[in-house]
Amino acid sequence: MTGRPTIYIFAALIALLVTCAAATPSVAAGTEPAKLEEVLEGLILKSSPLEPMEGFASYYAKRFEGRRTTSGHRYQPDKLTAAHESLPLGTVVRVVNPATHQEVHVTITDRCARKAFHFIDLSRAAAKKIGLWGKGKIKVVIIPLLQEKLERPT
Repeated sequence: MTGRPTIYIFAALIALLVTCAAATPSVAAGTEPAKLEEVLEGLILKSSPLEPMEGFASYYAKRFEGRRTTSGHRYQPDKLTAAHESLPLGTVVRVVNPATHQEVHVTITDRCARKAFHFIDLSRAAAKKIGLWGKGKIKVVIIPLLQEKLERPT
């Protein structure tokens, strides 16, 4: 991990540490340093070295409902999921509509076709949360947050 994303991650961790120390006198006094260390390690492990990207978002067509995604799960329009061309499956992504400042957190469960620009395909529920529903496609900011292990499909 080198470069600018690392600086941002460590700056965020220092800010979190200062906030925790001010809010929790027992941690600030040093009575539970191991617990604070575990929290910080967890944040580092869950952080992403990937930078935010501007791109376009659209949403799944109705005909995809119930079909298997690349991860093996079935597409359900009421779940907060998405398809992306290259982000690892299981990555949690914050998608922000810069025009309205609405945002949604989605999990990448599928792949979409490669395009010359960044692109994400959202579930119906996610599209409604950011004001995309009924518009076809809009410009968004895609911010990878963390990578979780996907459950095995049932």
